Amino acid sequence: MSIILESCRGVTRLRPVVLAILMLTVATACDDSTSPTSDADDPITVLPAGNQPLAAAFAGGIPLGNFDQPLSVFGSVYNGAHSNVSPSALLKELQEVKSKGGKVILALSGSPKYYLDGDGEFSYTKWKERVNRYKGINFRSYIDDGTVVGHYLIDEPNDPKNWGGKPVSASMVEELAKYSKSLWPGMATIVRAEPKFMGDNHRYLDAAWAQYLYRRGNANDYIKDVVGDAQRKGLALVVGMNVLKGGSPNGTKMTASEVEQWGSALLSSSYPCAFINWTYNSDYFSSSGIKSAMSTLRKKAENRSSKSCKA
Repeated sequence: MSIILESCRGVTRLRPVVLAILMLTVATACDDSTSPTSDADDPITVLPAGNQPLAAAFAGGIPLGNFDQPLSVFGSVYNGAHSNVSPSALLKELQEVKSKGGKVILALSGSPKYYLDGDGEFSYTKWKERVNRYKGINFRSYIDDGTVVGHYLIDEPNDPKNWGGKPVSASMVEELAKYSKSLWPGMATIVRAEPKFMGDNHRYLDAAWAQYLYRRGNANDYIKDVVGDAQRKGLALVVGMNVLKGGSPNGTKMTASEVEQWGSALLSSSYPCAFINWTYNSDYFSSSGIKSAMSTLRKKAENRSSKSCKA
C-alpha cells in the first residue's frame, strides 16, 4: 500500500467553540485512533469535511510520493502516493492521509492477479467484482476535498505480458473508466499507461501515466513528448520514475544525481497533476543522497500550480 503526506505550513488559530470541544474531548479521554473499521458491505457514513479532526493542510502544488509507501514516512518530503488498501481499512486510512495533509491515488481493484480469467487474460467481470467491494463505503467527502486524487483503474493494459499475451484495449480501459464514473462520478479515472496507448476520444477516462526510466532516452525530450501526446488525447497526466530499476545502466537503482536530474526534468513541465514513483524501499529511501534529491523534487512539485487529475 502507498500513501504520501505533508506537514502543516503553519498553526491554525482555533475558535473558542472548537477549543472548548477539544478540551472536553481530552477530559473524557476519547481516542479516535481506536475507532473500528467496517466491511465494504456495510453502508458507512463519513463526517463532512468541516467536522473532521483538525489536520495539516496540503502544502500546494502537486502531490509527490511513491507506490507502497508506509504512513510513517509521510510528511515534509512525501505528500502523495499510490494506495492499494482493503475496504475495511479505507476510511481509517483516508482520514489519516488527510490529517497529514496528503493525497492518494486509490487502486480499488487491487493486484491484477485477482481479475485474470483461467487463461491468464483480463476479466472485466472479475475486475468489477473487485471494485464493487467499495460500493457500500461512503468516502465521497475525501473525493470532494481532494484527498483522493483519483481511481487507478489498471496497470499497463498495453503490455501483453501482463494479460496472458492479450493486451487490454484502449476501448476496454474506457469501459473501466465508465464503470468507475457510474459509482463515483466526481473521482478522476487514471490508467498507468502512456497517453499514446489510449484512444483519441474519451468521455470517461481522465488521466494517463508516464513512468520514466533510463531506457526512455533523454528525460527532457521524454516529458515534452508525453505531455504533447496527453494534450492531443485530451488527458491529464501523472508522472514519476522507476527509481529501483530505471537507472543507468538500465535495470539498476537510480543514483541520487539521476533522481534529482531526471525528476527535475519531469517537473519542468507544469502539465502533470501528480508525481508518483515506483516503488518505496526503506533502505533506498533512507540514504542521505536520495533524501536530499527527493527533498529537492518536493520543493519543485510544491511550486507547481495545483491541478486536478481530471481531464
